[in-house]
Amino acid sequence: MSQAVLILIKPDGLKKSLTGNILTRLSETKLEIVAARMVRVPKELAEEHYKHLKEKPFFSEIIKYLRGELHDRRKVMALVYWGKDAIKKCRELAGATNPEEAEPTSIRGSYGRITTSGVYENVIHVSSDEAEAQREIKLWFNPTEIIVDLYPTKDVVEEKKKVKVWA
Repeated sequence: MSQAVLILIKPDGLKKSLTGNILTRLSETKLEIVAARMVRVPKELAEEHYKHLKEKPFFSEIIKYLRGELHDRRKVMALVYWGKDAIKKCRELAGATNPEEAEPTSIRGSYGRITTSGVYENVIHVSSDEAEAQREIKLWFNPTEIIVDLYPTKDVVEEKKKVKVWA
C-alpha cells in the first residue's frame, strides 16, 4: 500500500553538510520524492509540529533546535516521500530517535549526537505513523506543493489576503 511520510533534514544536518549523504541514504528506499522545500521555521510551526511534547521539560530546547537557533542555521529541508511502506522504510533507515540507541549504520547512528543539555541532535525527522504523517504533511506543505493527490482537497476563494510577490 502506498503511503506518504514527512522527512525533515534538521538544522544540524544542514550545518554539517549532510543533506547529500542523507538523500543518498533515503534513495535506498526506492521511494518517490513528491514534495521538497527549504523552510525558515516560524515558532508557531515548530510548536505545532512538536505539540505532543508540550509538557516535556525539553520542549523549549527542541523548539529552538528545530528553528535552527542552536546551530545558526535557521532552516530545515522538508520532503514528502511516497510509495509502498514509506513510513516503515524511512524509519528503519533513520534509526532510533536517541542517536546512542540507533544502529551505527542508520542515519541517526551515523550522524546524530546528544548535547550536554540532553537534546537529541538526530539530524532527521520521520513521521511515526500514517495519522502523524498526514497531520505533519498538512502542516508543512500546501496541496499545490505536492505533485500527487495525497489527501482530499477543496477549492476556496480567499479575499483580502496579503501575499508577497516578486517586484
